[in-house]
Amino acid sequence: MKILVIAPHPDDEVLGCGGTIKKHIQAGDQVYLCEVTKSYTPDWTEEFLVVEMKELEEASKSLGIKEVFRLDLPAVKLDIMVGQKKLNDLLLEVTNKVKPEVLYIPFYGDINQDHRWVSEACLVVARPKPGSYIKKVLAYEVLSETEWGPPATQNFVPNVYIDISSTIQDKLKAMSCYESQLFPYPHPRSLEGIEILAKKRGMESFMLLREITN
Repeated sequence: MKILVIAPHPDDEVLGCGGTIKKHIQAGDQVYLCEVTKSYTPDWTEEFLVVEMKELEEASKSLGIKEVFRLDLPAVKLDIMVGQKKLNDLLLEVTNKVKPEVLYIPFYGDINQDHRWVSEACLVVARPKPGSYIKKVLAYEVLSETEWGPPATQNFVPNVYIDISSTIQDKLKAMSCYESQLFPYPHPRSLEGIEILAKKRGMESFMLLREITN
């Protein structure tokens, strides 16, 4: 089975579904990753740009991801420099190359606008049309993005749970590769925070948004 994970930024894929990615790979599935954005100068230093890509490479290798597609769009500027139509088209190109059966995407209610734009574009790409190769769309949660989003109508309410007790250490190892994105506890985006969320959920959790059954 082919799996495609769409990540707005490097580290979202590990935070959102790192343990599940490892389980897919251990089961013999092919997991692909699409990283939508990257940092740029002068907002970030040249040194950070090198570190960011090195961390992405190391984390992907750690999990065993088959291939990484980088769109290299400007982080936090998808709305003003890219636009929804172009984003839709670029993600469609990637999905057409991979032809995944399962698509993991960011939650549409996250506080980060890149996450919301990417989520909406993914839903456009994964429209349940006759003959669609995408059979299931699952939204993942990202610490310090999902739980800080708008309240009430945009809450993340998981309805799919995957036991990652056998792969939680793989998730933490992959996240350790993203040293520049980690913060000291009690910040939620810390190794301790990641483990606490897994214990709270009992596993990794997702929202099933769409599913096509035969």
